[in-house]
Amino acid sequence: MKVEFAQLAGRDNDTAYNLERALAAIVACADDTQLIVFPETHLTGFPSVETVAHIAEPLDGPTVRAVIEAARARNIAVVIGMAENDGGQFYNTTLLITPEGIALRYRKTHLWPLERGVFNPGDRYPTCVWNGMRVGLLICYDIEFPETARALAQTGAEVLIVTNGNMDPYGPTHRTAIMARAQENQVFALMVNRVEEGDGGLVFAGGSALVDPFGTLLFEAGRDEGQFTVELDLDQLEAAHKDYRYLDDQRMKLPGEVIEHTDGTRELLIPKN
Repeated sequence: MKVEFAQLAGRDNDTAYNLERALAAIVACADDTQLIVFPETHLTGFPSVETVAHIAEPLDGPTVRAVIEAARARNIAVVIGMAENDGGQFYNTTLLITPEGIALRYRKTHLWPLERGVFNPGDRYPTCVWNGMRVGLLICYDIEFPETARALAQTGAEVLIVTNGNMDPYGPTHRTAIMARAQENQVFALMVNRVEEGDGGLVFAGGSALVDPFGTLLFEAGRDEGQFTVELDLDQLEAAHKDYRYLDDQRMKLPGEVIEHTDGTRELLIPKN
């Protein structure tokens, strides 16, 4: 499977600029690319308490519609993040968009300190079947918690896609975490980060990465902007499970109800305290 990583420098609170760059990246994909992945909240940047109500959009808004149209025109899947407005409730959301529309929506469950009070946390870990594989999404700080990737794995995920907005000095933290999440769940893990300086002086660390189901780092970008092509050898999923399978051998399962939907999506709900 051929994937492109759009490691870009977005602008906070500038949806028009970010959307233009996203559409250009989709158009620039190679003919045999099946998926392109963007950083966390790429479409809107990171809003503040003061700007989120103005910047966040519903999923049926014009920005998401433009990405769906671009995906359809190129017959490609797109993973991209945004600030979502759901009836006046705001979420840090990542979407898997196919030519048919939104295949998967994930709302960030673990909010970084600067996001608290801006966004609400999500309450579930959804997966869907795309291109013959079950795919799950995570966002940035989520991957520092082993339970997030394990929740997706418990619903059958074979590929974890992480939209990232990780800044200095924490780049090495996510390099370690993404390798661990892939290895301990025997899945592919793809992580695409933002670069350059954003609002408030944050400097984003780049380091977009592909990790195989053995935890081996197959690709790592530097700190500069770029559109990078990687390939997944899907036979590695079977090879990783040849002699043992952690999900079968673990003594404790994560709590939470797994819900099956008629469209093939599956989600583990976070138990209420």
